[in-house]
Amino acid sequence: MSDGPEKTIQASIDFLKQDRPLRAEEICRNYLEKSPGSLDHLRLLGQALLKQGRTSEAEHYLRLALDIEPDFPQLHEDLGSACAMQSKYEEAITAFQRALELQPTLPLVERKLGQVLMAVGRGNEASEAFHDYIDKDPERAEVFRGIELFQKELFDEAITVFRGVLKQNPKNVNALRQLAISNWHGKRRLDDAEALLRQAVALADDFFGGWLTLAALLMELNKFTEAISAYEKATKIEPNSAEAWAGLASANGRAMYPEKAIVAYEKAISLNDSDPQVLGGYAWELKTVGDQQAALHAYRKAISVKPNFGPAYWSMANLKIFKFEEKEITEMLSQIECGDLTDIEDIHFRFALGKAMEDKKEYDKAWSYYDTGNKRQRETVEWEPMEMERRQQTIRSVFDRDTLQQRADVGYEAADPIFIVGLPRSGSTLVEQILASHSQVEGTAELPIIGRITDSIGRYRTDGKRFPEAILELRDKDLRAYGRQYLKEAQRYRSTDKPLFTDKLPNNYPMLGFIKLILPNAKFINTRRHPYDSCLGAYKQLFGRGQNFTYDMLDLAHYYQQYIATMNHWHVVMPDQVLDVHYEETVTRLEWQVRRILSHCGLPFEESCLHYHETERPVKTASSEQVRQPIYQSALGAWRRYEKHLGVWQHQLGGIVEELPEAAKNAGL
Repeated sequence: MSDGPEKTIQASIDFLKQDRPLRAEEICRNYLEKSPGSLDHLRLLGQALLKQGRTSEAEHYLRLALDIEPDFPQLHEDLGSACAMQSKYEEAITAFQRALELQPTLPLVERKLGQVLMAVGRGNEASEAFHDYIDKDPERAEVFRGIELFQKELFDEAITVFRGVLKQNPKNVNALRQLAISNWHGKRRLDDAEALLRQAVALADDFFGGWLTLAALLMELNKFTEAISAYEKATKIEPNSAEAWAGLASANGRAMYPEKAIVAYEKAISLNDSDPQVLGGYAWELKTVGDQQAALHAYRKAISVKPNFGPAYWSMANLKIFKFEEKEITEMLSQIECGDLTDIEDIHFRFALGKAMEDKKEYDKAWSYYDTGNKRQRETVEWEPMEMERRQQTIRSVFDRDTLQQRADVGYEAADPIFIVGLPRSGSTLVEQILASHSQVEGTAELPIIGRITDSIGRYRTDGKRFPEAILELRDKDLRAYGRQYLKEAQRYRSTDKPLFTDKLPNNYPMLGFIKLILPNAKFINTRRHPYDSCLGAYKQLFGRGQNFTYDMLDLAHYYQQYIATMNHWHVVMPDQVLDVHYEETVTRLEWQVRRILSHCGLPFEESCLHYHETERPVKTASSEQVRQPIYQSALGAWRRYEKHLGVWQHQLGGIVEELPEAAKNAGL
């Protein structure tokens, strides 16, 4: 005997609440085959189809239901939602207005109507609809008052309002969300904000705004895998939200799943193809997997949407082996000259023009754009050279020979990781690609794990002692636990069962002593390049985040000096543990260098490492296209083209140059 209407209706509702719309659809369709005029089943089928993003099918069944019962207000609301999701705004307005005529107290229709009116430019009517929506609920009105205070940056007052709402109703998820946002952006209490958002979505599992805000916060906290889960939830609640799909794409990209990121970006773009930021993110992931032509197409699409979108021009320049067309150079020059760019847009155009002029061998013009771009970028970032120097001196004093010898074998014994360190633009991606071409090595990426671990050490001590000093009071089992934690977190970035993997985060170089304590069998490679070429490569690079020392010539020289001091320290206190790999020797004596690298890592020689450019794998750094090319020597001694501009580096770093191998010292002659 088949289930009756009440049972199937309840089952469909339960499956919708569980985010299982396919199962709800199946139940409704089965029932409608026998009773095609069941109003409730038609409505539930429409809702199941809406949850799957099948909006035109949903509209069809909702209209069938309205043919049966034209005065059912909730059906008009559902129809309005289906039309709005298809950008049929006028039909949506009609449906929402009819729903309110039939039942003026429907809780969300005024807001939906206001949003659709705003979308078609009927701002005054939208404002009236929003006010109606707010005025019918004093609690809701108080939340909006708090939002207005937040928007005026009156954060304390806003927080007081939201707390007042929650005191009266602890389950008001909108107040929880807004209090979280105030803690996040106003007070920088990110842990509190996360707890509030998790409370909100626990109370209302289908709270789209809550999941979206939680996901964005998790991204800021570098909790990328958790952000992926939150964005996935948001896309299930609102399958036609381009914002949610774009967020999911970005989270997958940051978590180093470029293929998944591309799929999510394509879904976002199918819903809204006019967001230049989304198109730029899509292009970056295409570049990461090696599809340069598709990446260029996406960047140029972003520019067609927003001609002054400087980041797209710089991203094309950042492909390195790409050259601008003359019309693109003309357009960039025109944008610079127009004078109405934002600071960020202007900076991106200057770095892109630096690359364009360099490709034309107009090096003085190239330097002018790079130099002015750096000077403007330096004004937007924070960097304290003396604080960095003090920290590195402290690290060197803590991790001395005695400390490292006394606790040499107490860490976690696994030999899986190969740490590749150095300065940006010094050949680390090339070394990583060589190793990733070996059958026993998986190339991952620049893993942020060591920094997260060191930041956590001593965080809750009442005496304020943190890393590195707090290391001296850790027990042997604590060091071993940190080594185990590193490997556990690294596993999330791995996709094979190869015995070894690379961690190519250049900024790990001050942490080698700590890494040696927690992972005594790890391998270390320090990639080096002629100081002037290394500094020039960094000065020509507009980094997406971090590396704030690269935007001033003196800051760069000072940082390079501290880097050399720290690496020399590791060579003294950890003899024969760190292999220096000079880029110039790799380029001129590839097989000799490859054998050195493999021997240092305890690996047998494999011919595939000489053909590293044939290895297919995602590469997320600026060198991604360069390491897909056979070995070339055109970049050796590139600093000589700009020699007359490099007096600061020559004065500060000349002594370091004298100690270089001949291949590095004389490169480019």
